[in-house]
Amino acid sequence: MTAIARRSFLATVGAGLAAPAILRAQSRSKRYPIAFSTLGCPAWSWKQILEAADRFGYAALELRGIAGEMDLPKVPELSGTRLAETKKDLAALGVVVSDLGASARMHEKDPATRGKQLDEGRRFIDLAQAMGVKYVRVFGDKIPEGEPKEEVMKRVVEGFQTMAAYAKPAGVTVLIESHGDFTRSPDLVEILTRVGSPQFALLWDAHHSFVAGKEKPADSYAQLGKWVRHTHLKDSRPEGADRRYVLVGTGEVPVREQVRVLAGAGYQGFYCLEWEKKWHPEIEEPEVAFPHYAKAVGAYLAEAGVEAS
Repeated sequence: MTAIARRSFLATVGAGLAAPAILRAQSRSKRYPIAFSTLGCPAWSWKQILEAADRFGYAALELRGIAGEMDLPKVPELSGTRLAETKKDLAALGVVVSDLGASARMHEKDPATRGKQLDEGRRFIDLAQAMGVKYVRVFGDKIPEGEPKEEVMKRVVEGFQTMAAYAKPAGVTVLIESHGDFTRSPDLVEILTRVGSPQFALLWDAHHSFVAGKEKPADSYAQLGKWVRHTHLKDSRPEGADRRYVLVGTGEVPVREQVRVLAGAGYQGFYCLEWEKKWHPEIEEPEVAFPHYAKAVGAYLAEAGVEAS
């Protein structure tokens, strides 16, 4: 099946098929614009994820793996006839999907490896179109040791130009995350400017900009704000030569200030917890981290003048 035919098929499945919802529509209390990434609950089923979002007062979900499957187009609830049922379940709870998190890396040079990265990006864009999701996150990722930075930057820019062009007819925007070797605002501004597409914007991982990029929240946002469409928020503190992720408000990362900067600038997206339980199994369980974040960041948002809706 060609990419265009596959996209058309997925869109038809997502829009046209009907299936009984597993969850009942219900009235709900107002919620702050908070989300959590499913990276924080790697063992949970789709039903557990939905129930937790509803129970803890989240307005959105960032999909980054479900029940151990990181390749989202292969998740049963997101494919075939079950996709329409999944969309009904989300609507019944008033929960939206903020974005899909792909693992594709635009720095890759080897033609075969690079081809696989681009194919993954396209498949995630197809799924986002079928689900009615606005954003797909794709990594810039690395500047390989020994390779001139400008050569890597050129390759990353070309990769994102390819992704943005593919995303345009799907009505999807591709996001680069401040992550890996691309956490400093000047580098991100250069990539965002050189790609130069309305289908390309930024997922601001405010933790990485502060910890790895050594930037104050207001300074990062002053440079990057016009491109920010989604966020990752989390806290950490030093542990030996590394850092340990900790519950928001108990570490060294100025999450309250990051929220204040975003809210003060009129940011309209979601304030998303990226609790990296998948990669760091030693940190607190999602049953602890998710409600804690909802309470803490809800308070920060109220303090910043953001109202629940």
